[in-house]
Amino acid sequence: MPTEPLTITTDAGHRLAGSLEMPTGFVRGAALFAHCFTCTKQSKAAVAVTRALAECGIATLRFDFTGLGGSEGEFGRAGFATDVGDLVAAAESLLERFGGKLLLVGHSLGGAAVLAAADDLGFDRIAAIATIGAPSDVAHVLDRIGGNLAAIQQKGQGDVTIGGRAFALSREFIDRTVSAKLLNEVARIRVPLMILHAPTDEYVSVDHASKLFMAAKHPKSFVSLDGAHHLLLDDIDARFAAGVIASWADRYLPARGNDLKPVEGVIVRTGHGKFGTEVHTDTHRFIADEPLSYGGNDSGPSPYDLLLAALGTCTAMTMKIYADRKGLAFDGTTIALRHERNHAEDLCHALDESEAAQAIYRTISLAGDLSADDQAKLIEIADKCPVHRTLEGHLHIHTERA
Repeated sequence: MPTEPLTITTDAGHRLAGSLEMPTGFVRGAALFAHCFTCTKQSKAAVAVTRALAECGIATLRFDFTGLGGSEGEFGRAGFATDVGDLVAAAESLLERFGGKLLLVGHSLGGAAVLAAADDLGFDRIAAIATIGAPSDVAHVLDRIGGNLAAIQQKGQGDVTIGGRAFALSREFIDRTVSAKLLNEVARIRVPLMILHAPTDEYVSVDHASKLFMAAKHPKSFVSLDGAHHLLLDDIDARFAAGVIASWADRYLPARGNDLKPVEGVIVRTGHGKFGTEVHTDTHRFIADEPLSYGGNDSGPSPYDLLLAALGTCTAMTMKIYADRKGLAFDGTTIALRHERNHAEDLCHALDESEAAQAIYRTISLAGDLSADDQAKLIEIADKCPVHRTLEGHLHIHTERA
């Protein structure tokens, strides 16, 4: 999946560094991910969750809050209110690009930030909100700071350590953090909310999740991340969280591409990446792509793979229909197909009528208690499947501009 670097400019004039994880092909919607306290967009959880959401068709932006990672500004003077402003600015950039409504996802203090930012962003622009290990009290993060906070309150600034890293912290940062009333913000939320939390979380106890859940209005959900570390250090836990969020959000994110749903036939549409292409039928969507060796992302079968698959599946189905009609002891088939042509050359130039004919080789293995005559008849029937007839028949393709 492609990762796009983004720069977001805040109302304060700071430039924030972001990374947008794009699905290859069909985009269900867009999401914004807020990282944990003093983490960055490159934290294990941020990368794992945003990429897992992208795999589920959700374009997901992660970014560094003011003064962290690659973002401008001074972290020690920013405070929680600045984080909320950063989120609104990042959300605006996503809405401008994708439209629709956003899924907001926040990890730890980032979870508190997305809850607080919801009212500022506007509930009519939010599809749903999910938090992972979020505190119910923003001031809880002050317990993770090593240093004399009382002295900073008196002097106006001082040095502290957070997670083993040194920071210069201001009185303004502390005051903004203490003044945040998160549960009041949660009570005003009018969009679907999912709270994910580990019952054994040693950094933010599960009691915080209980308070958030009780303050929230329905529809609300709680998911236990049993055994997960607060920072989602295990990829399995991060992917589980992302998978649950993506499945749950499917109910609330408007499916893109419904305008392309055909009355009959198939519609294809270029997606993201060099060759990634969406395939839409009346009831299915999937991605076609080229292999990595030809410049694609290998996110789906190639066009020739699909051609061979069409012939192979039609062959198998036709033999099954015949065997059932005749009462044969047919236990199934395995069909191997290959297309003989220089695939790389096909990507570079159009075919000419004078070029040599192409060939498809099909090897059929039959299973079951079948006589020699039964097997011969099934092989004969294979050549009569509808796709086979189409490929060998007088096929005309009529092209017009829509």
